[in-house]
Amino acid sequence: MKPKSIKPDELSKIFTELKKGEESAIGSYLVKGVRLQISKYNLSGAERVQLLYKRRRAQGMCIVCGKKVTKKNPSTDQLYRLCEEHRNKIDKGSK
Repeated sequence: MKPKSIKPDELSKIFTELKKGEESAIGSYLVKGVRLQISKYNLSGAERVQLLYKRRRAQGMCIVCGKKVTKKNPSTDQLYRLCEEHRNKIDKGSK
């Protein structure tokens, strides 16, 4: 993913989140041409994937490809976890 461009004064917010131990501080940031990457140390592959999926779901993106999800599940009134293309391939194809 591309680093998120932030201003130097926004860095203090990120450090505050880091001190609290919140996962929202994790990411890649660009400050005055310098890339700052904050990530958990020594994660297994499964843990990295789990964080990626969690972040994509929170942003309303397909967990497979990252496209914006537009349709909602009528029973839960939440966005689907997959885009229409992957819902057809994965969810509907397995029935």
